[in-house]
Amino acid sequence: SNPTLSEEVFGPFSLVVSCKDISEMQSVAASLKGQLTSTLIATENELKNNKALVELIASKCGRLILNGVPTGVEVCLAMQHGGPFPATTDPRFSSVGADAIKRFARPISYQNFSDSLLPDELKNNNPLKIWRTVNDQLTRDAL
Repeated sequence: SNPTLSEEVFGPFSLVVSCKDISEMQSVAASLKGQLTSTLIATENELKNNKALVELIASKCGRLILNGVPTGVEVCLAMQHGGPFPATTDPRFSSVGADAIKRFARPISYQNFSDSLLPDELKNNNPLKIWRTVNDQLTRDAL
């Protein structure tokens, strides 16, 4: 009932909310804003019997943790460190890991441009020798 307690806190902090039943748990979860992480402490049967609650909580966070706590963020391909607003300004992107660069990239297409007019990153001969994905294959080869 205190909206201030629903704000995300960074650092060592715990807030325990005691609910009388699943309906009250859903009400509390529905009132939350976007979070970087959410933790569920539950058995497999409890999760199976309360899928709607799990889905609701998953919609409120970028990383859903089962029977654990959020720890340091490993920089790896699988890491997702973001979440619905206000946890991040744009929930489509992670702020950590290989996909974090997408936060700063703006897609653009070059239609009907000859190879000589394209940016070096897009030229068929790959003059920068950068890694590119071509037909679902990672390559540095010229096309």
